[in-house]
Amino acid sequence: MENNNNNNAMIREWFDRVDSHKTGTITAPQLKSALAVGNLECPLSVVEQMIKMYDFDRNGTMSFEEFVALNKFLIKVQHAFSDLERGRGFLVLDDVFEALVKIGFTLDSPAFYSACASFDQSKSGKFRLDVFISLCIFLQSARYIYSEKSQKAIFSTQFLFDVVLNFHFTDKDLLLGLSGICLIHLILQNKEELLLI
Repeated sequence: MENNNNNNAMIREWFDRVDSHKTGTITAPQLKSALAVGNLECPLSVVEQMIKMYDFDRNGTMSFEEFVALNKFLIKVQHAFSDLERGRGFLVLDDVFEALVKIGFTLDSPAFYSACASFDQSKSGKFRLDVFISLCIFLQSARYIYSEKSQKAIFSTQFLFDVVLNFHFTDKDLLLGLSGICLIHLILQNKEELLLI
């Protein structure tokens, strides 16, 4: 119990430092700057999505309570990453899959490879923590977007393509990459049906 209080006090102290205007909330640019201090270089679009995921009052900013919820998710992601990076500073595809399972995501193979290909912009097959967090933010947002519409536990290519069509992206290259890769996988999965038409 005391450890939890200490953690909340540390989180509160960090939150208050980031809340430079003392409004009781933090904005996406403030959160992005704070993450950068910790060597996490996430695109603003990903940071905005982080805030959307936990912006329970839908005011476009993050209160302390909302930040605590985001922090819990980020710690879970960082632990999964740390457990598998083996001192290399990155995860390879097999590690990414295992880490996603540890976090609670289940993707079919085409969806997994589509998502990884879109987030691995260098095409190196190596996922640094910031890239892995971006992938997890996308998947968690997808889970939230469709939690009421779909009870599927497994992410499929069709599901990810639907998410891309309904997701607010400011990173056009990522949007085009995800859309294109998902579309290619859909075509390949349904090629027999397309031949019959």
